[in-house]
Amino acid sequence: MKLIYVFDAYCGWSHGFSGTLREVVARHPELPVEVVSGGLFTGRRQVAISNFSYITEANAEIRRTTGARFGAGYQQLIAEGSFVMDSEAAARGVAALRQTAPDRAAELGMVLQHAFYVDGRSLSDPATYRQVAEGVGLDADAVVATFQGPEAQEAAEADFRRTAELGVTAFPTLLAVDGSRAVPLARGHATADEVDRRLAPLGFTPTP
Repeated sequence: MKLIYVFDAYCGWSHGFSGTLREVVARHPELPVEVVSGGLFTGRRQVAISNFSYITEANAEIRRTTGARFGAGYQQLIAEGSFVMDSEAAARGVAALRQTAPDRAAELGMVLQHAFYVDGRSLSDPATYRQVAEGVGLDADAVVATFQGPEAQEAAEADFRRTAELGVTAFPTLLAVDGSRAVPLARGHATADEVDRRLAPLGFTPTP
């Protein structure tokens, strides 16, 4: 059995879920985590952030519910309004980081969200991936080269197909998967204790 975490690096609720995911991973080191990018802002939704009038109110709710931090760099992007969230580019970045350190995929997804939601860095900018890679001790040249290459593009497209195959329509979604059986553990928000209660019938209890 493994966990599948379907998220979008530009999804505020996914950013808010980071604390829960970090705790779940710590409690269940025996469960591998597959990280899949969902593709929230693609096609016609790739427009200036000012078009999403709900974001400020949604962020306030995310902060109240999860305690997530939204930093000054991100707040400047919201105030200026012209920034475009491109989930395809973000998915390429997730793929590049994931390929470089596959056993750290969950951690790296959270670090990437910190780069946007706290530091206000664009997830379309190769310099962001260089900074992230250097910050977590990865080969920055390799990460940037992969981000800019065809393999990351193919991986992003495969992630979007995987999301559809799993029937995931809301981000984040955390699933426990065993063969063809997928058990939802969280959609949008859940605490680590709630995830544990849903894992318990499957025979998994937290590591002491």
